[in-house]
This record gives sequence, structure tokens and C-alpha cells, in this order.
Amino acid sequence: PSHQSFEFVARHLMAKVRGKFSGVSGATSVAEVPEASTLEIELDASTVDTGDETRDGHLRSNDFFGTEDHPTISFRSTGIRPGDGETQWKVDGELTIRGVTRPVTVDLEFLGGAIDPWGNQRIGFSGVVPEVNREDWGLTWNAALETGGFLLSKSVRLEIEAELIRK
Repeated sequence: PSHQSFEFVARHLMAKVRGKFSGVSGATSVAEVPEASTLEIELDASTVDTGDETRDGHLRSNDFFGTEDHPTISFRSTGIRPGDGETQWKVDGELTIRGVTRPVTVDLEFLGGAIDPWGNQRIGFSGVVPEVNREDWGLTWNAALETGGFLLSKSVRLEIEAELIRK
């Protein structure tokens, strides 16, 4: 967990707000033929952290993640294919939030591999889902502004950084 981050970015009024989840578990199988690899990630939704306790409590409520009834957010790959560059990949999968499952594609970059000083084989990845509509997963809470528009954007960017250790 100390070598990975799962973050989201959304617009709040005129600024971008970043949040992250610290409760992360998952498994990856990296195959000789990369397209045969698999990826599963599970996030503890109650570990959401935006740096503001009041906002985090609101995100845990039924207005957003509803962590009491839906304690986890999960992603399961359904296919992996080459992307635009030598180290670029597209990971198709199913993202489940609040019990709603929708397809998403993660743009993944392989950052390389190395043997650490303790003899562990490690590989690194950076991923992004450039845009998801949070309302597709039932995250519909918002507030209209006097000047027009809404407090929160519908569009959210998902960002993943991961360093994996071979077992």
C-alpha cells in the first residue's frame, strides 16, 4: 500500500479537488503474453480522504459512496490490449461503485521493472481513466449555484500509481 495510490480528481466550483483511498487490496497476474494478464483491485470506500473531514464524511454518506451499505469499490479487468506506444496498454474492465457495475478502460503505462536491494522483483505502472460520469454509478448529489451551473462536475478523472512485487 505504501507504493501505490488510487486517486480521483473532480471540479468543485472553480477548483479541482483531489481525493484518494488508502484501503487498497488486489491481485495481478502478469502473463508472458501481456494480453493474457489479469487485474483485480478492491478499495475500502470508507478510507476516502480529500484532506477535509467534513467533505470526507459527506462522501461516505448515502449522497455519494454509501459506505455503510456499499463498503467497497472494485475493478476487475476483462481484457488487456496494446495502446499507442511501446509501454502503453489499454485495460478494459468493470468498475463497481454502490453495487453498480459499468465498463471503463484504464490507459496504462508500464514504467519498468527492477530487483530491489532485498532481492524482490518489482514492476511499476501508471494508469488513468481520463473521464467517468459519476452519475452513471448513482453518485448524483449536487447543488445548483445562484450564478448558474452546479457545485460539482459530473466528470471525474481516476488516477492509479502502482508498484507490484512478484510473489
